[in-house]
Parts: sequence; structure tokens; C-alpha cells
Amino acid sequence: MGTVRKTITVTDQQDKWIKAQIEGGDFTNDSEYIRDLIRRDQARSSEIDSIRADLIKGEQSGEPQPFDGGRFKEEMAAKHASKVR
Repeated sequence: MGTVRKTITVTDQQDKWIKAQIEGGDFTNDSEYIRDLIRRDQARSSEIDSIRADLIKGEQSGEPQPFDGGRFKEEMAAKHASKVR
């Protein structure tokens, strides 16, 4: 995987935060910390995209059906009663 050199500007407060993360032993340098933030943001974005797709799928699945919470609880209790001892 190739790399690209970037120059970024951060505030003094942000610089202190980055340095504290490095001094805490979690990262060895600024670049490692920034790459970790990017990876986490990419994962979060992917999770959000997945949730959005599931919501759209749910919206397109048809008309809502009535839900009886009491009946659901009874069915789950009966279904799982033999597993709980």
C-alpha cells in the first residue's frame, strides 16, 4: 500500500492532546494517531451506511403490522423456559 505525505494544521490544544496520546503509550507518533482516527471514522461511517440500508429495507418491506408486546413476551418465555434452569 502506497503512502502520501500530508501537511495538517491543528490548534495548540489539539497538538497537546495528540502528544498526550503518544506519551500515554498508545501511539508512537502523530501519524500513527491520525491514521487510527481515520480508520475509526471509516469503520463508523461503514456502520452508519449499513444501518441506513437496513432502515431503507425495513421501510420498503411493506405496511407495518400490529405488535402485541404481551404476547411476544409470553412466546419468548415459553420458547426459552426450557433453556433456563
